[in-house]
Amino acid sequence: MKRHEHAPAYYPIFLNIAGKKCLVVGGGKVALRKVQAFIEHNAAVEVISPVFCPELSKLAEDGVIRVQLRPYKTEDLNSAFVVVAATDDAAVNKRIATEAKQRGVLVNVADSPQNSDFIVPAYFKRGNVIVAVSTSGKSPALACKIRTELEKDFIAEYAQLASLIDEVRSELKQQRTSISSYIWQEIVSSHSLLELLKQGKSREAKETILQKLKGLEP
Repeated sequence: MKRHEHAPAYYPIFLNIAGKKCLVVGGGKVALRKVQAFIEHNAAVEVISPVFCPELSKLAEDGVIRVQLRPYKTEDLNSAFVVVAATDDAAVNKRIATEAKQRGVLVNVADSPQNSDFIVPAYFKRGNVIVAVSTSGKSPALACKIRTELEKDFIAEYAQLASLIDEVRSELKQQRTSISSYIWQEIVSSHSLLELLKQGKSREAKETILQKLKGLEP
């Protein structure tokens, strides 16, 4: 089997794109999926394309996204945080990638990991918990299959537990109390917390966390 000497070594990262300009160049179904993901994460979405699919047109009519009904221009990259090249023209997509990199704008080219600064994993969300899967661009279909299997087996109470721990941590910060990551690992490993949450006893679960913190503090 041929070895790929220069395969990208991707660094897993979660980006805060809320309120930031996320540019999508393209007006078809692929562009629509990218736009919907950006909207879900509260980005300021701008779309450039000579034509738009009906769903994108509706989002524009509703004021959810900004659109420019024309071909891409270099200055469209101005103030962009990230850009997605999702046209049906490989040459245009490559040009967008080149110009974005020259300007320090993170770029993703649909179906072209080699021209992208980042790739988007298959993921699902439950509350504040995000589970993401990637095959480093080798097989998006396999990443989706793994995500589906993980989603099917996901314990719903983990999302509740994340919110509960966030609440406790906020209270501790107000008290200027610092808890080590080791102690938090001990806390989240407790099966009793999940059992309480399954029974709808979030108040008791919080009390259990506080009691365990007292018992584990050095």
